[in-house]
Amino acid sequence: MRILQNRFENNSHRHPNMEWVNIQAKLEANTEKIRSLSEMERTGGEPDVIGYDVEKDEYIFCDCSAESPIGRRSVCYDQEALDSRKKNKPENSAMAMANDMGIELLNEEGYRQLQKLEKFDRKTSSWIQTPSDIRKLKGALFCDFRYGHVFLYHNGADSYYAARGFRGSLRV
Repeated sequence: MRILQNRFENNSHRHPNMEWVNIQAKLEANTEKIRSLSEMERTGGEPDVIGYDVEKDEYIFCDCSAESPIGRRSVCYDQEALDSRKKNKPENSAMAMANDMGIELLNEEGYRQLQKLEKFDRKTSSWIQTPSDIRKLKGALFCDFRYGHVFLYHNGADSYYAARGFRGSLRV
């Protein structure tokens, strides 16, 4: 909690007009969310609050590490992609890791919103949620930030690279 509070207080531009005491109360009421945030932290995500959903009364945490979290790189997109590899299989998939952590991969809109707060993934890239019509064709989407712009790309879902991981979000 101390790490989250310090990050929250040191990055107020990500969450103007929010009070830590309110977020802490929400977290203390839900230990499963604390476990998820701990996993985000353990894998290098540096989670921080980036928004508040008034209708649902939920704070939105997201990975705010400068680059795609180091403990979540070199993974293919999902279990189907992992199972389809015959050689040089990565250890895991982005979707399975996110599920195990209790978080969701960012979608394209979420990724673009995150980039409005700061510039992330200048040297890495991050898998994002992929529409089913693309996934049915064995593809998957990822994003990065280069040349002052967010770029959306595609790749085979079974691909994996040392510089590609995934960012997640969590609602509390």
